Amino acid sequence: MAKKRVLSGMQPSGLMHLGNLLGALDNWKKLQDQYECYYFIADWHALTANYADTSNVRHYVREMIIDWLAAGLDPEKAVIFQQSLVPEHAVLHILLSMITPTPWLERVPTYKEKIDQVKDKDLHTYGFLGYPVLQAADILMYQAAFVPVGIDQVPHLELTREIGRRFNAFYGDVFPEPQPLLTEYPKLPGTDGRKMSKSYDNCLYLSESPEQITKKIMQMVTDPARKRRQDPGNPDVCPLFSLDKIFAPKEWQDYINVECRRAGVGCVDDKKELLKHLLAYLAPIQERRKKLSADPKKIENIIRDGSNRAGAVAAKTMEAVKKAMKL
Repeated sequence: MAKKRVLSGMQPSGLMHLGNLLGALDNWKKLQDQYECYYFIADWHALTANYADTSNVRHYVREMIIDWLAAGLDPEKAVIFQQSLVPEHAVLHILLSMITPTPWLERVPTYKEKIDQVKDKDLHTYGFLGYPVLQAADILMYQAAFVPVGIDQVPHLELTREIGRRFNAFYGDVFPEPQPLLTEYPKLPGTDGRKMSKSYDNCLYLSESPEQITKKIMQMVTDPARKRRQDPGNPDVCPLFSLDKIFAPKEWQDYINVECRRAGVGCVDDKKELLKHLLAYLAPIQERRKKLSADPKKIENIIRDGSNRAGAVAAKTMEAVKKAMKL
């Protein structure tokens, strides 16, 4: 039996960090052994908010591919491609935009949140309002059975399903309805205690050296109420302990959970122990990164070959779309 198809992508809006690795790439790596996976770099999507300065897009595309491969994505198991190298995405986006009601786009939670919260960029553009239509085109193009998402992203996928239903109602059944493949993403704190995010400049990047990561961890905020070594702490509110629970052995977690509360261990000691396990976890990824970075031709070939494979599927879909629409 043919494997069911999975589709997912990321915007190359910056370098990949530890949160991306644990929140998406580790899951993608598992899925490629169970499904027919299509993973794409959404470089057109990156323009919806970063259209004013495109100088780093190519660099981020290349670095993203390197990080994906270093994290274990295999171009022999999954189709890894670049959105802009498959122009059918733009064509389907235009056709779907003709049938998508504007109120559907205006009610998207992310749209309203970013319009309210992002003040340093002008997001009042057609491209930003219409990005869910491009997202729908990305997913429907490959007639994916599943899209891996967190529970908070399900409404976004539902809009894709609604657009697909509307198309099918007008022109006949072309697109299956993609289902969410619910995934639990660990909440990873950044070095300042907030969610790890490029916009907060609090990330541990996969491309950073062990020395750089060590420096960041040693400067990382801990329990804000624990100002001195002799003060008892509370691991429940400590961002460092959140990382312990992911990377440190259970024995160390139990030890910290008791000793921190009675000031029996200091934050510096905890940071040093965490670093041993975190750096060991990252070591093979960073070693693969070095080898891949030294072979740019290999990276170019993987992007080109994957985009050609994706393009062949996209061409068949567009053939069916144009036939249904009598174009």
